[in-house]
Amino acid sequence: MRSRFLPLAIFAATLAAACTTAPTRPVVASASLAIPVESYRLDNGLRVVLSPDPAIPTVTVGVYYHIGFRLEPQGRTGFAHLFEHLMFQESSHLAKGEADQIIFGNGGIGNGSTRFDYTNYYEVVPRNQLERVLYLEAERMRGLAISDASIQNQKDVVKNEVRVNVLNQPYGGFPWLQLPQAANSNWHNAHNFYGELAEIDAATSDDVRRFYETYYVASNAVLVVAGDYDASTIKTLVERQFGALPNRPRPTNPDISEPRQTTEREVRLTDALAPRPAFALGYHLPERNTPDWDAFVLLDLILAQGEDSRLWRRLVSERGYTESIEASMNLLGSTLDYEGPMLWSLALIHDDSVSDTQILREIDAVVTELAQRPVGADELERARTKMRSELYDVAGSSTRFGLLGILACSSLFDDEPNKINTLESRLAAVTPQDIQRTAREYLRSGNRTLLHLAAGAGEKH
Repeated sequence: MRSRFLPLAIFAATLAAACTTAPTRPVVASASLAIPVESYRLDNGLRVVLSPDPAIPTVTVGVYYHIGFRLEPQGRTGFAHLFEHLMFQESSHLAKGEADQIIFGNGGIGNGSTRFDYTNYYEVVPRNQLERVLYLEAERMRGLAISDASIQNQKDVVKNEVRVNVLNQPYGGFPWLQLPQAANSNWHNAHNFYGELAEIDAATSDDVRRFYETYYVASNAVLVVAGDYDASTIKTLVERQFGALPNRPRPTNPDISEPRQTTEREVRLTDALAPRPAFALGYHLPERNTPDWDAFVLLDLILAQGEDSRLWRRLVSERGYTESIEASMNLLGSTLDYEGPMLWSLALIHDDSVSDTQILREIDAVVTELAQRPVGADELERARTKMRSELYDVAGSSTRFGLLGILACSSLFDDEPNKINTLESRLAAVTPQDIQRTAREYLRSGNRTLLHLAAGAGEKH
């Protein structure tokens, strides 16, 4: 994400907030969510997902490429993120800054980001600017101008972002950057995603050109158009801008699988700038698109989402160990926008008077109760209602950013862009016994990693 907007480390929380706090349009509740979705492929392999919505006279466009932090080549840590920045530079037919003029000069908003499994670029513009934005995204895909000057400029930007957002920021890498490195065995899941500064410096123009020609191809991307567009002309516009792009092979991604963890891991770090200690733990999640994963979606909601969740009540309301807890099935995004192995994480900041041992004892007590006793029907239904509410907030967001991400990732990873409309029925099939079984298997101590963060700044007082 370009630093003119928000630091990458807090973008996940910002996107979630955008889905829930941005102005929303009314979405009529029904038996299940029914987002209109049409998908097809161009001859060059580009996947296209269309979702009409005339309620607000804007259109949201996004291009998602199947290349993220953990898919980047070894020896080039941080390269996926560096390249995201480079894509905002000049192209064959657009001078530096001209893309921004097209978007912001016409009252639009836009940005890009790098995540575990994808890099994306997205805009919201008035409907009469749709074709110009499609041209802009097609131009990025076919004609990035690669120069030593632009590469060096963006190296400096990325390195400064690392320094500002991680190295010189209290809790800068906690836990999104530190926990995966401690919990995972596969290099692709366990390296420094922001990038080692020496490896960023070593990137050459040949490296950039090779990366671009490998990953930024039509067959490795999905284009999503959601909003108030003319349904009778949209496919013609897409074909006009993207149809002539070459049909290049889709890259083969590395093996990012993780072995089953059987022994608890533990790591202790010191944050020189942190005024208070922090504690996080991560459990390896079930594989996506499985019954256990469906059960864990509800388990996450029951355990840690909202002030009525079990861990919030125990750690915040009853024990007063912390002011809040942060839990997620995706350390850098949402439940529905990742592909490979992932951790369910729980993180909190606490006072020196409370030990991590005390906190862990309470967490274990809550988890043990879930594993030994099936959840009640009312609690399970509340969890389903929470997820349903989140889905409708996403569907009703005026920016449509959250919706864009779900449609794009479902298409990019699973070739099922309509998945958003099936989640409710899948969760409706989850039973209390499924929750109990999943808790026993995935919330066991042998499947987790503990991260203790000492307060370096606090020690100086």
